[in-house]
Amino acid sequence: MTPASVVPPMGDTSFTTPTLFRRMACWLYEGMLLFGVIFIAGYLFSTLSQSRHGLSNRPGLQAFVVLVLAIYFTWFWHKGQTLAMKTWRIRVLDLNGAGLTQGLALKRFVLSWLWFAPPLALAWMLEMPVMPALASMGVWVVLWAGSSTMAPGGQFWHDVWAGTQLVHEPAPD
Repeated sequence: MTPASVVPPMGDTSFTTPTLFRRMACWLYEGMLLFGVIFIAGYLFSTLSQSRHGLSNRPGLQAFVVLVLAIYFTWFWHKGQTLAMKTWRIRVLDLNGAGLTQGLALKRFVLSWLWFAPPLALAWMLEMPVMPALASMGVWVVLWAGSSTMAPGGQFWHDVWAGTQLVHEPAPD
């Protein structure tokens, strides 16, 4: 059964993969919302750890932020949508058209780091300054998003490997 042919919940047979434009618009909107989530997480961490300087306990802060992101995404993907996905009427499901389990949502979260890990690793290995590192990140995001046109069902590769799919959610009647 291919991702595009899965029967959606509630008997709706118009299950389709959202366009790349809509998925990337949702991705950008998610990034803006995550700015607030990460800001609050950073404030909470600095308050709880009594950090007086932004770079003190940096590894702890980074681990805390990743933990907050893991909880955020696995919780909302387990429910089917983040706020950005609701706005763009995109839902994440498993390949059978069912909602994600917590484990599958966590697997998708880990694999979704492929959006960022390769250019971050390259920047770290080559000790790149900030601007070239950001440029390599931008090039990678464009290439990674564009490669979805070659993936089964037009899904992102991390969805293919996780056994999940993004689907268009029709507007409510």
